[in-house]
Amino acid sequence: MQHLPTVDYKASDAAAQFVESLRNTGFGVLKNHPIPQSLVESIYKNWQEFFNSEQKHAFLFSKETQDGYFPPSVSEVAKGFTVKDIKEYYHVYPKGRVPAQLEEEIREYYRLANEFAATLLSWVQAEAPEDVRAKFSIDLKDMIADSEQTLLRILHYPPMTGDEEPGAIRAAAHGDINLLTVLPAANEPGLQVQTTDGGWLDVPCDFGNLIINIGDMLQEASGGYFPSTIHRVINPTGKASTKSRISLPLFLHPRPDVILSERYTADSYLQERLRELGVK
Repeated sequence: MQHLPTVDYKASDAAAQFVESLRNTGFGVLKNHPIPQSLVESIYKNWQEFFNSEQKHAFLFSKETQDGYFPPSVSEVAKGFTVKDIKEYYHVYPKGRVPAQLEEEIREYYRLANEFAATLLSWVQAEAPEDVRAKFSIDLKDMIADSEQTLLRILHYPPMTGDEEPGAIRAAAHGDINLLTVLPAANEPGLQVQTTDGGWLDVPCDFGNLIINIGDMLQEASGGYFPSTIHRVINPTGKASTKSRISLPLFLHPRPDVILSERYTADSYLQERLRELGVK
Protein backbone atom coordinates (compact mmCIF):
# COMPACT_ATOMS: atom_id res chain seq x y z
CA MET A 1 0.00 0.00 0.00
CA GLN A 2 1.18 3.52 -0.75
CA HIS A 3 2.16 5.50 2.28
CA LEU A 4 2.49 9.21 2.74
CA PRO A 5 6.09 10.05 3.58
CA THR A 6 6.74 12.77 6.15
CA VAL A 7 9.22 15.30 4.79
CA ASP A 8 11.56 17.21 7.08
CA TYR A 9 11.19 20.87 6.10
CA LYS A 10 14.80 21.48 7.18
CA ALA A 11 16.27 18.73 4.96
CA SER A 12 18.49 19.91 2.11
CA ASP A 13 16.28 18.16 -0.45
CA ALA A 14 12.96 19.00 1.23
CA ALA A 15 11.53 20.74 -1.85
CA ALA A 16 12.21 17.76 -4.14
CA GLN A 17 10.85 15.24 -1.61
CA PHE A 18 7.75 17.33 -0.93
CA VAL A 19 6.86 17.89 -4.58
CA GLU A 20 7.46 14.22 -5.41
CA SER A 21 4.99 13.27 -2.67
CA LEU A 22 2.46 15.79 -4.02
CA ARG A 23 2.89 14.43 -7.53
CA ASN A 24 2.53 10.78 -6.45
CA THR A 25 -0.26 11.09 -3.90
CA GLY A 26 -1.67 14.64 -4.16
CA PHE A 27 -0.58 15.15 -0.54
CA GLY A 28 2.58 16.22 1.25
CA VAL A 29 3.26 15.97 4.99
CA LEU A 30 5.86 18.28 6.56
CA LYS A 31 7.52 18.24 9.97
CA ASN A 32 9.87 20.84 11.50
CA HIS A 33 8.02 23.61 9.65
CA PRO A 34 7.96 27.24 10.87
CA ILE A 35 4.29 27.46 11.98
CA PRO A 36 4.37 27.61 15.82
CA GLN A 37 2.66 24.62 17.41
CA SER A 38 1.69 26.69 20.45
CA LEU A 39 -0.31 29.07 18.23
CA VAL A 40 -2.21 26.19 16.60
CA GLU A 41 -3.01 24.59 19.97
CA SER A 42 -4.27 27.90 21.35
CA ILE A 43 -6.51 28.43 18.30
CA TYR A 44 -7.98 24.93 18.66
CA LYS A 45 -8.78 25.57 22.32
CA ASN A 46 -10.23 29.07 21.86
CA TRP A 47 -12.37 28.20 18.84
CA GLN A 48 -13.68 25.09 20.57
CA GLU A 49 -15.02 27.46 23.24
CA PHE A 50 -16.55 29.63 20.52
CA PHE A 51 -18.32 26.67 18.88
CA ASN A 52 -19.59 25.59 22.31
CA SER A 53 -21.08 29.05 22.92
CA GLU A 54 -24.18 30.85 21.74
CA GLN A 55 -22.02 33.73 20.47
CA LYS A 56 -21.54 31.91 17.16
CA HIS A 57 -25.14 32.67 16.13
CA ALA A 58 -24.36 36.41 16.18
CA PHE A 59 -21.88 35.85 13.34
CA LEU A 60 -24.15 33.96 10.94
CA PHE A 61 -22.61 33.79 7.47
CA SER A 62 -23.35 36.25 4.69
CA LYS A 63 -24.30 34.74 1.31
CA GLU A 64 -22.71 37.70 -0.48
CA THR A 65 -19.34 37.67 1.28
CA GLN A 66 -19.27 34.00 2.42
CA ASP A 67 -17.70 35.00 5.75
CA GLY A 68 -18.86 34.15 9.26
CA TYR A 69 -20.44 31.13 10.93
CA PHE A 70 -21.98 28.27 8.96
CA PRO A 71 -24.20 26.08 11.17
CA PRO A 72 -24.68 22.32 10.61
CA SER A 73 -28.03 23.02 8.91
CA VAL A 74 -26.24 24.60 5.93
CA SER A 75 -23.21 22.32 5.92
CA GLU A 76 -21.85 21.37 2.53
CA VAL A 77 -23.07 18.47 0.44
CA ALA A 78 -20.00 17.10 -1.35
CA LYS A 79 -20.19 16.83 -5.15
CA GLY A 80 -22.00 13.61 -6.05
CA PHE A 81 -23.52 13.17 -2.55
CA THR A 82 -26.99 13.94 -1.22
CA VAL A 83 -26.39 13.95 2.56
CA LYS A 84 -24.90 16.94 4.39
CA ASP A 85 -21.55 16.58 6.14
CA ILE A 86 -21.61 16.47 9.97
CA LYS A 87 -19.82 19.72 10.74
CA GLU A 88 -20.08 23.43 11.46
CA TYR A 89 -17.46 25.99 10.51
CA TYR A 90 -16.37 29.62 10.41
CA HIS A 91 -14.89 31.44 7.41
CA VAL A 92 -12.14 34.01 7.91
CA TYR A 93 -11.25 36.29 4.99
CA PRO A 94 -8.87 39.28 5.11
CA LYS A 95 -11.78 41.72 5.32
CA GLY A 96 -14.27 39.39 6.99
CA ARG A 97 -15.78 39.52 10.48
CA VAL A 98 -14.08 37.76 13.40
CA PRO A 99 -15.18 37.72 17.07
CA ALA A 100 -13.07 40.31 18.90
CA GLN A 101 -11.54 37.90 21.43
CA LEU A 102 -10.33 35.61 18.62
CA GLU A 103 -9.21 38.14 16.08
CA GLU A 104 -5.56 38.87 16.91
CA GLU A 105 -4.56 35.22 17.11
CA ILE A 106 -6.38 34.05 13.99
CA ARG A 107 -5.10 36.98 11.90
CA GLU A 108 -1.55 36.16 12.98
CA TYR A 109 -2.02 32.55 11.96
CA TYR A 110 -3.51 33.62 8.62
CA ARG A 111 -0.49 35.83 7.95
CA LEU A 112 2.10 33.18 8.89
CA ALA A 113 0.38 30.38 7.00
CA ASN A 114 0.03 32.56 3.90
CA GLU A 115 3.72 33.48 3.96
CA PHE A 116 4.67 29.84 4.35
CA ALA A 117 2.29 28.83 1.56
CA ALA A 118 4.08 31.17 -0.84
CA THR A 119 7.28 29.20 -0.14
CA LEU A 120 5.50 25.93 -0.86
CA LEU A 121 4.11 27.26 -4.15
CA SER A 122 7.65 28.32 -5.10
CA TRP A 123 8.79 24.74 -4.42
CA VAL A 124 6.01 23.35 -6.61
CA GLN A 125 6.96 25.66 -9.46
CA ALA A 126 10.72 25.09 -9.15
CA GLU A 127 10.35 21.30 -9.14
CA ALA A 128 7.85 21.12 -12.02
CA PRO A 129 9.11 20.19 -15.50
CA GLU A 130 9.79 23.09 -17.86
CA ASP A 131 6.73 22.40 -20.05
CA VAL A 132 4.47 22.47 -16.97
CA ARG A 133 6.04 25.68 -15.66
CA ALA A 134 5.37 27.25 -19.07
CA LYS A 135 1.63 26.76 -18.53
CA PHE A 136 1.55 29.06 -15.47
CA SER A 137 0.36 32.52 -16.51
CA ILE A 138 2.41 34.08 -13.68
CA ASP A 139 4.51 32.63 -10.85
CA LEU A 140 2.38 30.47 -8.57
CA LYS A 141 3.33 32.44 -5.46
CA ASP A 142 2.30 35.68 -7.21
CA MET A 143 -1.15 34.24 -7.93
CA ILE A 144 -1.98 34.43 -4.21
CA ALA A 145 -0.15 37.70 -3.46
CA ASP A 146 -2.61 40.16 -1.85
CA SER A 147 -5.48 37.79 -2.64
CA GLU A 148 -8.63 38.49 -0.66
CA GLN A 149 -10.05 35.13 -1.79
CA THR A 150 -7.73 32.93 0.28
CA LEU A 151 -9.94 31.35 2.91
CA LEU A 152 -9.12 30.18 6.41
CA ARG A 153 -11.83 27.81 7.63
CA ILE A 154 -12.11 26.80 11.27
CA LEU A 155 -13.99 23.49 11.24
CA HIS A 156 -15.73 21.85 14.16
CA TYR A 157 -16.84 18.25 13.84
CA PRO A 158 -19.06 17.66 16.90
CA PRO A 159 -19.04 14.45 18.94
CA MET A 160 -21.16 11.69 17.43
CA THR A 161 -24.64 11.36 18.96
CA GLY A 162 -25.75 8.08 17.41
CA ASP A 163 -28.72 9.59 15.59
CA GLU A 164 -26.82 10.96 12.58
CA GLU A 165 -28.53 10.77 9.21
CA PRO A 166 -27.78 7.41 7.53
CA GLY A 167 -24.79 7.72 5.24
CA ALA A 168 -23.64 11.02 6.77
CA ILE A 169 -19.97 11.33 7.65
CA ARG A 170 -17.89 14.22 8.95
CA ALA A 171 -16.70 15.12 5.46
CA ALA A 172 -17.73 13.07 2.44
CA ALA A 173 -15.16 12.32 -0.26
CA HIS A 174 -14.30 15.51 -2.13
CA GLY A 175 -11.58 17.47 -3.88
CA ASP A 176 -10.66 21.03 -2.96
CA ILE A 177 -11.31 23.89 -5.38
CA ASN A 178 -8.19 26.00 -4.75
CA LEU A 179 -4.44 25.80 -5.61
CA LEU A 180 -3.11 24.20 -2.41
CA THR A 181 -4.67 23.56 0.99
CA VAL A 182 -2.44 23.95 4.06
CA LEU A 183 -3.64 22.12 7.16
CA PRO A 184 -2.07 21.59 10.58
CA ALA A 185 -2.72 18.04 11.80
CA ALA A 186 -6.12 18.07 13.52
CA ASN A 187 -6.56 17.30 17.20
CA GLU A 188 -8.21 13.96 16.30
CA PRO A 189 -7.53 11.49 13.46
CA GLY A 190 -9.95 10.75 10.62
CA LEU A 191 -8.50 12.32 7.46
CA GLN A 192 -8.04 9.83 4.63
CA VAL A 193 -6.79 10.18 1.05
CA GLN A 194 -7.94 8.07 -1.88
CA THR A 195 -5.20 6.05 -3.56
CA THR A 196 -4.88 5.51 -7.30
CA ASP A 197 -6.46 2.05 -6.95
CA GLY A 198 -9.52 3.47 -5.17
CA GLY A 199 -8.50 2.46 -1.64
CA TRP A 200 -8.20 4.79 1.34
CA LEU A 201 -5.05 5.73 3.19
CA ASP A 202 -4.89 7.33 6.66
CA VAL A 203 -3.09 10.67 6.61
CA PRO A 204 -0.55 10.88 9.47
CA CYS A 205 -2.07 13.05 12.19
CA ASP A 206 0.93 13.48 14.49
CA PHE A 207 0.33 16.79 16.22
CA GLY A 208 2.86 19.21 14.78
CA ASN A 209 2.72 17.91 11.21
CA LEU A 210 1.52 20.15 8.42
CA ILE A 211 -0.55 18.48 5.71
CA ILE A 212 -0.72 19.99 2.23
CA ASN A 213 -2.89 18.82 -0.63
CA ILE A 214 -3.43 19.84 -4.23
CA GLY A 215 -6.69 21.50 -5.24
CA ASP A 216 -8.51 21.56 -8.57
CA MET A 217 -7.14 24.98 -9.58
CA LEU A 218 -3.54 23.74 -9.51
CA GLN A 219 -4.59 20.66 -11.46
CA GLU A 220 -6.22 22.97 -14.03
CA ALA A 221 -3.27 25.39 -14.17
CA SER A 222 -0.72 22.56 -14.55
CA GLY A 223 -2.66 20.80 -17.30
CA GLY A 224 -3.29 17.85 -15.00
CA TYR A 225 0.36 17.31 -14.03
CA PHE A 226 -0.41 17.95 -10.36
CA PRO A 227 -3.47 15.83 -9.47
CA SER A 228 -6.19 17.13 -7.16
CA THR A 229 -6.75 14.37 -4.66
CA ILE A 230 -10.03 13.05 -3.34
CA HIS A 231 -10.07 12.95 0.47
CA ARG A 232 -12.58 12.56 3.31
CA VAL A 233 -12.94 12.69 7.09
CA ILE A 234 -14.45 9.48 8.45
CA ASN A 235 -16.59 9.15 11.55
CA PRO A 236 -14.76 8.07 14.70
CA THR A 237 -15.68 4.92 16.59
CA GLY A 238 -15.38 3.85 20.21
CA LYS A 239 -14.08 6.37 22.70
CA ALA A 240 -13.02 8.81 19.96
CA SER A 241 -16.66 9.26 18.91
CA THR A 242 -17.30 11.27 22.09
CA LYS A 243 -14.71 13.89 21.13
CA SER A 244 -14.93 17.00 19.00
CA ARG A 245 -12.50 17.45 16.13
CA ILE A 246 -11.17 20.89 15.22
CA SER A 247 -9.47 21.45 11.87
CA LEU A 248 -7.88 24.57 10.38
CA PRO A 249 -7.50 24.39 6.58
CA LEU A 250 -6.17 27.39 4.66
CA PHE A 251 -7.45 27.28 1.08
CA LEU A 252 -5.07 29.21 -1.18
CA HIS A 253 -7.06 31.07 -3.82
CA PRO A 254 -5.60 33.23 -6.58
CA ARG A 255 -6.86 36.74 -7.14
CA PRO A 256 -10.04 36.64 -9.30
CA ASP A 257 -8.36 38.00 -12.43
CA VAL A 258 -5.54 35.40 -12.48
CA ILE A 259 -5.63 33.26 -15.63
CA LEU A 260 -5.60 29.57 -14.70
CA SER A 261 -5.85 28.12 -18.20
CA GLU A 262 -7.26 28.83 -21.63
CA ARG A 263 -10.68 27.87 -20.25
CA TYR A 264 -10.77 29.64 -16.90
CA THR A 265 -9.82 32.60 -14.80
CA ALA A 266 -9.65 31.94 -11.06
CA ASP A 267 -12.98 33.73 -10.64
CA SER A 268 -14.88 31.87 -13.37
CA TYR A 269 -13.61 28.56 -12.03
CA LEU A 270 -14.59 29.39 -8.45
CA GLN A 271 -18.09 30.62 -9.37
CA GLU A 272 -18.78 27.46 -11.35
CA ARG A 273 -17.76 25.25 -8.45
CA LEU A 274 -19.71 27.24 -5.84
CA ARG A 275 -22.84 26.87 -7.97
CA GLU A 276 -22.24 23.10 -8.13
CA LEU A 277 -21.93 23.00 -4.33
CA GLY A 278 -25.16 24.94 -3.95
CA VAL A 279 -23.64 27.75 -1.87
CA LYS A 280 -24.17 30.40 -4.56
